[in-house]
Amino acid sequence: MRYPEFLKPNDSIGFIAPSFGCNNEPYKSCFNSSLDYFTKKSYKCVQGPNCFSDNGFGKSNTPEACAAEINEFFTDESLSAIISCGGGETMCEDLTFVDFDKISKAKPKWYMGYSDNTNLTFVLPTLCDTAAIYGPCAPAFGQEVLHPAVDDALEILSGKKLTVTNYDKWEKESLKTPENPFVSYNVTEPFNIKYGPYTSENGTQFEGRLIGGCLDVLVCLCGTKFDNVKAFNEKYADDGIVWFLESCELNPFAARRALWQLKNAGWFDSAKGFLVGRAGTYTNADLGFAESLEEFGVPVLLDLDIGHLPPMMPLISGAYAKVFAKGNTFSLRHELC
Repeated sequence: MRYPEFLKPNDSIGFIAPSFGCNNEPYKSCFNSSLDYFTKKSYKCVQGPNCFSDNGFGKSNTPEACAAEINEFFTDESLSAIISCGGGETMCEDLTFVDFDKISKAKPKWYMGYSDNTNLTFVLPTLCDTAAIYGPCAPAFGQEVLHPAVDDALEILSGKKLTVTNYDKWEKESLKTPENPFVSYNVTEPFNIKYGPYTSENGTQFEGRLIGGCLDVLVCLCGTKFDNVKAFNEKYADDGIVWFLESCELNPFAARRALWQLKNAGWFDSAKGFLVGRAGTYTNADLGFAESLEEFGVPVLLDLDIGHLPPMMPLISGAYAKVFAKGNTFSLRHELC
């Protein structure tokens, strides 16, 4: 696995919009505020041409234009990291025009984003053997008061932290509006691990190569020319795979079908364990992860701080992970091997 160099003071960070662009409120103000934040932290900010665009269908620009931005920024050796402007709906269309061969040969740099950005945070490690970060998009750094989870993301990017832990509470309903763009996370709900199959709240631990993302996107990638999971599983067969999964908009039936598809495509054949985040749209619904994954005979931990209901632990997709859970405490140690 290729790991980029960690961010250092005065390094340059690129901002691109391969999915959603920050063209309206509250995202526009938050993004501008995030640029101020990074500048004050002594980083140089380089904006891509699509950051404020709204010329695409479910994304900032056309697939060709979004891919051109990706290709340019990933091969620009003056940049040390790239952060996405946001999630979205149709980033998969960009992949047709992305030069992954050129990216895999270029000096690696960190890429961070989540949700629709799974199209890169998953494909980069599985196809290009380059680690990426499943973490907050740029506007999150524009809040008046940063939640510790956002601080953790920069700590991961700068190599100051490799272990992430759960947070005390999570946000069920956001207070962010176009009129109030800078408000912090509205954390009101207590964190509560759910122990699935082959786990015990008295102590559960497992380890393996960490990979995953938003299930809504993963099922779209399955079976395409960007699906290199079989080869990835074979390459890291000695490690085994720790999967992290979360869903944005899948209802319980769609989630169950998606898991069935990934299972029958052989994606989970090397699974050592599963980390499941809180469901997005269907917050209180049982999406059937525990039942669907029980057949693999490995631990399943649910309702973790992963995904669309903040705060979210930043995860290095492609790293080796050591997982520990006991009672209502969760931790994951990344090892860059």
